Amino acid sequence: MYVILVILALLSLSLSFLAAHLVSVRRANSRARKREAIAARLAAAVAQAEEEHRARAAAAKASDALTTVLPAIGQDKRAPRRVA
Repeated sequence: MYVILVILALLSLSLSFLAAHLVSVRRANSRARKREAIAARLAAAVAQAEEEHRARAAAAKASDALTTVLPAIGQDKRAPRRVA
């Protein structure tokens, strides 16, 4: 009779350890999935930022090219106009 109680106690103890281990594994998998989702969103944001940077650089280059063809009016060369 006492042997059966000891075996049942050991069995319940081992089942509780197994359940705790399974819960921790499930939690770790959940964290890993969340990390992967965050990494994917971050990669998308970085790609979008790089594309915007390239577009701004191209616009600045086009603006500089236009400025070399049509230079801006220099304010230091002319005196201010006077209205009578």
